[in-house]
Amino acid sequence: MEKRPHALLLKFPGTNCDAETARALEVVGFSAEVLPITLADQEHLAAADLVVLSGGFSYGDYVMAGRLAQLETERRLGNALQDFRARGGYILGICNGFQILTKVGLLPEGSLIHNTSGRFLCRWVTLNKEKVESPFLHGLPDSFELPVAHAEGRFVAADGAAEKYLAAGLVPLTYGDDINGSTCAIAGLQDREGHVFGLMPHPERFLYRNHHYDPDWNGDTEWGWGYYMFQSIYHTIAAQLPAHV
Repeated sequence: MEKRPHALLLKFPGTNCDAETARALEVVGFSAEVLPITLADQEHLAAADLVVLSGGFSYGDYVMAGRLAQLETERRLGNALQDFRARGGYILGICNGFQILTKVGLLPEGSLIHNTSGRFLCRWVTLNKEKVESPFLHGLPDSFELPVAHAEGRFVAADGAAEKYLAAGLVPLTYGDDINGSTCAIAGLQDREGHVFGLMPHPERFLYRNHHYDPDWNGDTEWGWGYYMFQSIYHTIAAQLPAHV
């Protein structure tokens, strides 16, 4: 029997996109488990091929986005996520999950702070794939759309750091327009191995074609661009698994 890649979605109080993300992962072929962080341990990570931190407002973002989730993750799991990556596991952080990944040190150093408008932003955005290899983006065109929904989505880093990330191939996605003031228009980051990927837009909200605001969008397919993002990492992981168990 073929082994299905397994995705573990870590849930924090305030996470609100885990059900949609789990559904998207299952549609492309993963088995998916949503697990509260209070129940997570190294055995759960050992059984996973992909760990996902979904969008939402963990702990209400009362201190800063992702900060309390960072502390709880480190308290519960210690360095287990770092060890999971070192063993070849993949990690995806969407919106609040991206914010958490920057806090726990799994992505290049930086912060996601309040949009320059000072307001919550909910809209569709154009994204550009940079000329970077990413297992999460293989099935996507050079330019595509996804929705965003965030108040703290502006990526900032030490002077000159964002430019170095671009040059080093650590920025797989940029915004087509300046929507929130992110340095170098950064919409997503990855680690040097391409195993950890974080982005502010929500691929799970554009799984099907009819999720698009234009009812005539790309009428030749059933799927939205989010489907192809999840499918990309599914194909990457499935190709690395034993054919039968």
